Amino acid sequence: MKTILRALLASAAALAAITAPAADGIAFITNLKGEISVDGAPRPLLMSELARGQKIAVGKEGQVTVMYIQSGKEYQLKGPGDYTVGEREIAAAHGIPPAARETPWRASSEVLVKVAKSSSASIRMRSIAPAKPVAKAKLDFPIRGAVTQLQPTLRWTAPDATAQADVAIAVAGREDKPLARARVAGTSHRFPVKLQPDTEYAWTVSVAGQEIGAARFRTLAAAAIQGAEKRRPSDRAEFTDRLMYALLLQEMGAEQEAQEAWGKLALERTDLPELESLAK
Repeated sequence: MKTILRALLASAAALAAITAPAADGIAFITNLKGEISVDGAPRPLLMSELARGQKIAVGKEGQVTVMYIQSGKEYQLKGPGDYTVGEREIAAAHGIPPAARETPWRASSEVLVKVAKSSSASIRMRSIAPAKPVAKAKLDFPIRGAVTQLQPTLRWTAPDATAQADVAIAVAGREDKPLARARVAGTSHRFPVKLQPDTEYAWTVSVAGQEIGAARFRTLAAAAIQGAEKRRPSDRAEFTDRLMYALLLQEMGAEQEAQEAWGKLALERTDLPELESLAK
């Protein structure tokens, strides 16, 4: 019982630390490895906000990347060294001077806190609650929120992954007049029909005459879709660029696409449980 209580108290403390933004937060952590502390507190969480004057200690072999919220300027700190968060840049008290990089990214404090809170809550709940059974037949994507694509690949789970499936898509509210229908083998399909921006759609999948699911999603506005495509980083881009893109998707309301982006990052960085929790 005492062990469970200690775990719950530790989880609550971690949640409070990451969801409460630093006073006048001006920067945040976008990457970290090894031994890192902020104002003497060990192991800050990914995406923790930082305030002017905070002290960052980086141990030998450690490194941490800090990005300024307003400017998008990024600093990489390598240990051993001690650093101070300034108004517009990171200063080294001793150690290797931080390497600076200009980026096109701008972060929102609101979305940082929201994503960090989601991450901590997920970590806490997964540590004390049994995993839910996976549904045998269901729609997978897209089933909620927005999408950044006008020709999304629809995906579902079926008892028999090779079975013929009847797929239909329509403007929401006009399900009796589908835009397209198809009978396909497998568990995914991309209709050749190009959808309209800023429109809600409904889709269904049936196998052997039995509907396995129906869902709705919304396409983003044209400008948002263009912006997301323009910002989309390659698989070889800097880790922080890919993390910022996941944050951008989250902020746009493309929750499922953001989850997939977090999932790719989590596979790459198994040392950061925050990423795995965001992918769930």
